[in-house]
Amino acid sequence: MTTMNYKGYEATVEYDEDAEIFHGEVADLRDVVTFQGKSVAELKKAFAGSIEDYLAFCKVRGEEPEKPFSGQFVVRTDPALHKDLSSAARRAGVSLNKFVTSALEKAVRR
Repeated sequence: MTTMNYKGYEATVEYDEDAEIFHGEVADLRDVVTFQGKSVAELKKAFAGSIEDYLAFCKVRGEEPEKPFSGQFVVRTDPALHKDLSSAARRAGVSLNKFVTSALEKAVRR
């Protein structure tokens, strides 16, 4: 499985060997947005078209298009770790949010 990106939306793509076609689905949305193509060029065009159709559909309905990521998520952790993180952030002179964000950035850039 691979991914594609368009206008901040990410889709997972698979190849169906029997049908000889690529098919994809936009990830991290409540709405279902799919697309397909027989070539990479056709797949890219279909993905962009599906996103544009989704955005137009939302506009017609007077709704804000769902964004894949808001920048907020809840993390549940052991209370002792929470305390240690809070203390470390205080010592570093930053908010807990900034401290955790920095740690996450370092983790994904390895």
